[in-house]
Amino acid sequence: MTAMSVAPGALLAPKVSVPASAGVSPTGGDESQLVKLTKREIEVLTHVIQGKSSREVAETLFVSKRTVDFHLANVYDKLHVNNRVQAFRRATRLGLIPYEAQFAD
Repeated sequence: MTAMSVAPGALLAPKVSVPASAGVSPTGGDESQLVKLTKREIEVLTHVIQGKSSREVAETLFVSKRTVDFHLANVYDKLHVNNRVQAFRRATRLGLIPYEAQFAD
């Protein structure tokens, strides 16, 4: 396992556990496992589904575009999806984000 470096004073986001709804995962297993997204991953996904680009999300959250893309890649992996639309649909279906989040300011 590799060590992870964190900037001094950086806050680590807690993980949010949400039971998955009924269905079958792409790996053929039962999707009733827990899907765990960090608070920051949910925050990034919420901005993305509002139609913001990675660069716009980065500016809003005061992080680099690479950091936003890193969080999105983690979200895609955890939700077993390949793009923003699929991530939005799966996260909404699992109750990770409210449908209304896409219309928030």
